[in-house]
Amino acid sequence: MRLNRIDRYVWRELAVTTLATAAVLLMVMFSGLFADLFGKISRGKLPPGLLLSQLGLRSVDMLPLVLPLALFLGVLLGLGRLYRDSEMSVLASVGLGVSELRRAIFAWVLPLVLLVGATSLWLAPAAQKLSAAMIEEANRSLLVVGLEPGRFVELPGRDAVVYLSEMSEDGSQFGRLFVHNERDGRIDVVTAKSGELYAEQGDERYLSLRDGFRVEGSLDALDFRLMRFERNDIRVPDSEPGDLARPESMRSIPALLDEPTASAMAELHWRLSAPLATLLLALLALPLAHTPPRSARYGGLLVALLGYVVYMNLLGIGRAWMAAEVTPIWLGLWWPHGLVLLAIWWLQWWDRRPFSRRVPA
Repeated sequence: MRLNRIDRYVWRELAVTTLATAAVLLMVMFSGLFADLFGKISRGKLPPGLLLSQLGLRSVDMLPLVLPLALFLGVLLGLGRLYRDSEMSVLASVGLGVSELRRAIFAWVLPLVLLVGATSLWLAPAAQKLSAAMIEEANRSLLVVGLEPGRFVELPGRDAVVYLSEMSEDGSQFGRLFVHNERDGRIDVVTAKSGELYAEQGDERYLSLRDGFRVEGSLDALDFRLMRFERNDIRVPDSEPGDLARPESMRSIPALLDEPTASAMAELHWRLSAPLATLLLALLALPLAHTPPRSARYGGLLVALLGYVVYMNLLGIGRAWMAAEVTPIWLGLWWPHGLVLLAIWWLQWWDRRPFSRRVPA
């Protein structure tokens, strides 16, 4: 599709505004992701070495939410500037209204819709699945628990101190371990020649001790008991419950279609809603951008953001209702899109309605 000079000018205006808006939104998103990931690292739920990889993977998962808003604001602010500076009036005087500029507008909108669709349908689920696999593999490392060779470390929630003399490079095996636990006047000392860290049932992790001794007793009564064991497992508690993603969010499109449950269909409709919402928001921005000349730069921005928030909340409510089988599968998430289409039609009719002007006597 070949664009003329005016189309290229409008396309460039929309592209610059959208990219600038996307940059601001991405910085806000990155700051929130950094805070969340640093919190998990400080709580021992994520190794520091996975910070950048998890940041990149989770950013891919957030793109279907960020890009539609960036495009919506980009079209709104870009066309709004043309209206405020009377450039749209000049173009309309030579027969180039919004209808004639749709080629330039959709030359920018449609590629972003395709990008959001590819991200929502394929890239984001693959990124979530890879992220979960990397975290699950990292949870088998002693470094995530916070244990380091040659340093005394206190286990959270157990009033226990652990010392490791040796550790393998991958952090799964250790040698010459010492554990001291004191509670209610009783002490429990465990030593082991070797062992490993293993995980069960998601976040539950255990230290498997081999070939060691255990001494337990009361300090007041000086009554101690010595036991020798071949294997002894110690639970390594988490500081808080895990926040695993929904299983449906990591499944591929064929996997969702093979098991058409309510939750699977809700996830499928949610992924399809991302590119459709991107297109509808761009269409919604066209009548909202129509502002009188020399008006306030951000006059209708608050109304537009309110409409976006209502739209996204309706999609979230619709997904929850669909997963809980409150609404039928055939209805899906089409009703929020239908409401937005109705709002687009009404705004365009309001923008083009004939005004009756009274001539003064």
